[in-house]
Amino acid sequence: MDHNSYKTTNANNATAEKAWVLVDAKDQVLGRVASQIARVLRGKHKPSYTPQTDMGDHVVVINAEKVKMTGKKWDNRFMFFYSGYPGGQKQVSPKMMVQKHPARLIEHSVRGMLPKNTMGRQLFRSLHVYAGTEHPHAAQQPKEIKF
Repeated sequence: MDHNSYKTTNANNATAEKAWVLVDAKDQVLGRVASQIARVLRGKHKPSYTPQTDMGDHVVVINAEKVKMTGKKWDNRFMFFYSGYPGGQKQVSPKMMVQKHPARLIEHSVRGMLPKNTMGRQLFRSLHVYAGTEHPHAAQQPKEIKF
Protein backbone atom coordinates (compact mmCIF):
# COMPACT_ATOMS: atom_id res chain seq x y z
CA MET A 1 0.00 0.00 0.00
CA ASP A 2 1.34 3.40 -0.96
CA HIS A 3 1.50 5.61 2.13
CA ASN A 4 1.65 8.80 0.03
CA SER A 5 -1.86 8.27 -1.30
CA TYR A 6 -3.35 9.18 2.09
CA LYS A 7 -1.45 12.43 2.53
CA THR A 8 -3.57 15.28 3.85
CA THR A 9 -3.10 18.55 2.00
CA ASN A 10 -3.86 21.94 3.47
CA ALA A 11 -5.03 24.68 1.19
CA ASN A 12 -3.14 27.96 1.03
CA ASN A 13 -3.74 31.32 -0.63
CA ALA A 14 -2.29 30.11 -3.92
CA THR A 15 -4.58 27.07 -4.16
CA ALA A 16 -7.76 28.72 -2.83
CA GLU A 17 -10.45 29.04 -5.48
CA LYS A 18 -12.55 32.13 -4.80
CA ALA A 19 -15.87 32.38 -6.61
CA TRP A 20 -18.49 35.14 -6.69
CA VAL A 21 -21.86 34.57 -5.00
CA LEU A 22 -25.04 36.66 -5.16
CA VAL A 23 -27.40 36.79 -2.15
CA ASP A 24 -30.83 38.42 -2.25
CA ALA A 25 -31.67 39.68 1.26
CA LYS A 26 -35.26 40.61 0.42
CA ASP A 27 -37.68 39.41 3.16
CA GLN A 28 -34.98 37.43 4.97
CA VAL A 29 -34.32 37.69 8.71
CA LEU A 30 -31.17 39.73 9.38
CA GLY A 31 -29.36 37.41 11.80
CA ARG A 32 -30.02 34.26 9.82
CA VAL A 33 -28.88 35.67 6.50
CA ALA A 34 -25.84 37.34 8.15
CA SER A 35 -24.67 34.05 9.67
CA GLN A 36 -24.94 32.29 6.30
CA ILE A 37 -23.06 35.13 4.59
CA ALA A 38 -20.30 34.93 7.23
CA ARG A 39 -20.10 31.16 6.64
CA VAL A 40 -19.60 31.65 2.89
CA LEU A 41 -17.09 34.48 3.43
CA ARG A 42 -15.06 32.26 5.74
CA GLY A 43 -15.17 29.31 3.31
CA LYS A 44 -16.70 26.82 5.74
CA HIS A 45 -19.05 25.54 3.04
CA LYS A 46 -16.12 24.09 1.07
CA PRO A 47 -14.69 20.61 1.70
CA SER A 48 -11.14 22.02 1.50
CA TYR A 49 -11.73 24.50 4.36
CA THR A 50 -8.58 25.48 6.20
CA PRO A 51 -9.00 27.80 9.22
CA GLN A 52 -5.82 29.83 8.73
CA THR A 53 -6.44 30.54 5.01
CA ASP A 54 -8.83 32.90 3.25
CA MET A 55 -10.87 30.22 1.47
CA GLY A 56 -14.12 32.15 1.22
CA ASP A 57 -15.95 33.50 -1.78
CA HIS A 58 -16.78 37.08 -2.69
CA VAL A 59 -20.37 37.75 -1.59
CA VAL A 60 -22.58 40.35 -3.28
CA VAL A 61 -25.70 41.18 -1.25
CA ILE A 62 -28.59 43.01 -2.94
CA ASN A 63 -31.84 44.41 -1.50
CA ALA A 64 -30.20 45.20 1.84
CA GLU A 65 -32.91 47.75 2.62
CA LYS A 66 -35.63 45.07 2.49
CA VAL A 67 -34.21 42.82 5.21
CA LYS A 68 -36.53 41.84 8.09
CA MET A 69 -36.11 41.72 11.85
CA THR A 70 -38.44 39.80 14.15
CA GLY A 71 -40.27 41.25 17.12
CA LYS A 72 -39.70 44.84 18.18
CA LYS A 73 -36.00 44.88 17.33
CA TRP A 74 -36.40 47.74 14.84
CA ASP A 75 -37.00 50.16 17.74
CA ASN A 76 -35.75 48.43 20.91
CA ARG A 77 -32.28 47.31 19.76
CA PHE A 78 -29.38 49.75 19.61
CA MET A 79 -25.92 49.65 18.08
CA PHE A 80 -23.23 51.65 19.84
CA PHE A 81 -20.34 53.51 18.24
CA TYR A 82 -17.53 55.30 20.04
CA SER A 83 -15.23 57.87 18.43
CA GLY A 84 -12.58 57.68 21.16
CA TYR A 85 -13.25 61.18 22.45
CA PRO A 86 -15.06 62.10 25.68
CA GLY A 87 -18.77 62.22 24.96
CA GLY A 88 -18.21 60.54 21.59
CA GLN A 89 -20.48 57.55 22.17
CA LYS A 90 -23.48 57.31 19.85
CA GLN A 91 -26.33 54.85 19.71
CA VAL A 92 -28.33 54.10 16.58
CA SER A 93 -31.43 51.96 16.19
CA PRO A 94 -31.72 49.66 13.15
CA LYS A 95 -34.62 51.74 11.83
CA MET A 96 -32.47 54.90 11.84
CA MET A 97 -29.53 53.05 10.28
CA VAL A 98 -31.62 51.67 7.40
CA GLN A 99 -33.02 55.12 6.66
CA LYS A 100 -29.57 56.70 6.45
CA HIS A 101 -27.30 53.86 5.21
CA PRO A 102 -29.23 50.66 4.34
CA ALA A 103 -26.15 48.57 3.56
CA ARG A 104 -24.47 49.18 6.92
CA LEU A 105 -26.99 47.10 8.87
CA ILE A 106 -25.95 43.89 7.09
CA GLU A 107 -22.27 44.92 7.14
CA HIS A 108 -22.43 45.49 10.91
CA SER A 109 -24.10 42.12 11.50
CA VAL A 110 -21.69 40.15 9.32
CA ARG A 111 -18.62 41.90 10.74
CA GLY A 112 -19.63 40.80 14.23
CA MET A 113 -19.73 37.16 13.08
CA LEU A 114 -16.23 37.17 11.56
CA PRO A 115 -13.00 36.63 13.52
CA LYS A 116 -11.72 39.68 15.38
CA ASN A 117 -8.21 39.64 13.90
CA THR A 118 -6.32 40.29 10.66
CA MET A 119 -8.08 37.39 8.96
CA GLY A 120 -11.50 38.83 9.79
CA ARG A 121 -10.58 42.21 8.35
CA GLN A 122 -9.29 40.53 5.19
CA LEU A 123 -12.47 38.44 4.86
CA PHE A 124 -14.68 41.51 5.31
CA ARG A 125 -13.18 43.05 2.16
CA SER A 126 -14.85 40.26 0.16
CA LEU A 127 -18.33 41.46 1.19
CA HIS A 128 -20.16 43.83 -1.17
CA VAL A 129 -23.56 45.10 0.04
CA TYR A 130 -26.00 47.19 -2.03
CA ALA A 131 -29.35 48.67 -1.00
CA GLY A 132 -31.17 48.05 -4.29
CA THR A 133 -31.18 45.34 -6.93
CA GLU A 134 -28.41 46.86 -9.06
CA HIS A 135 -24.74 46.04 -8.47
CA PRO A 136 -21.55 46.70 -10.49
CA HIS A 137 -20.27 43.11 -10.30
CA ALA A 138 -22.12 41.67 -13.30
CA ALA A 139 -18.82 41.05 -15.13
CA GLN A 140 -17.80 38.52 -12.45
CA GLN A 141 -20.98 36.51 -13.18
CA PRO A 142 -21.94 35.74 -9.57
CA LYS A 143 -24.08 32.67 -9.08
CA GLU A 144 -27.16 33.19 -6.93
CA ILE A 145 -27.59 31.07 -3.84
CA LYS A 146 -30.65 30.73 -1.62
CA PHE A 147 -30.47 30.23 2.13
